[in-house]
Amino acid sequence: MLDAARRQFAAAGFKGATIRAIAADAGVDAALVMQFFRSKDELFGAVMSISPEALSRIAGAFSGPLESVGEQAVRAYLAVWEGDQPDADALRAMLRGAVSNEQAGAQLREFIESRLSEGVRHFGSDPHDAELRAALASSMLIGITVGRQIVRVSVLAEEDREAIVRRVGPALQALLVPPRSPTCCPNG
Repeated sequence: MLDAARRQFAAAGFKGATIRAIAADAGVDAALVMQFFRSKDELFGAVMSISPEALSRIAGAFSGPLESVGEQAVRAYLAVWEGDQPDADALRAMLRGAVSNEQAGAQLREFIESRLSEGVRHFGSDPHDAELRAALASSMLIGITVGRQIVRVSVLAEEDREAIVRRVGPALQALLVPPRSPTCCPNG
């Protein structure tokens, strides 16, 4: 049932997916789905579980060299969103659902912002600045995903992932890694 729900939410979003369609996809009666999950909201919450491997890929973006954090973050993010089918389907469902469902929006924010915020905090900027940098980077990454996978802007959807990493990495680098303060006084 969870695999069927994942497929339906990914294809139709929270509003468009129905318990009846999910049950039909799973080959079970709709009453059985309701017996196990009680509501569409509870089923959606169960579907949104993301594998630990996907979470660690994004967290790992900050473990490499400081000068390539931007590229590492874009690469890790795209690998998760475009990688293993269960994780990618769950994330697309979360993205579609975030527009109309607060639970999905909260899960999407948690998934993206918390990982970026944790990484940005290591660079020593003040907490508000770190949160703002993470939010801006999250917005860029979500926009790329929407363009590639939801709206399917042709040139973006067809572009090689590494080409996108090379173009977006420097912008993300500027957001995620705060400028270093001068080590010496201007008067000598």
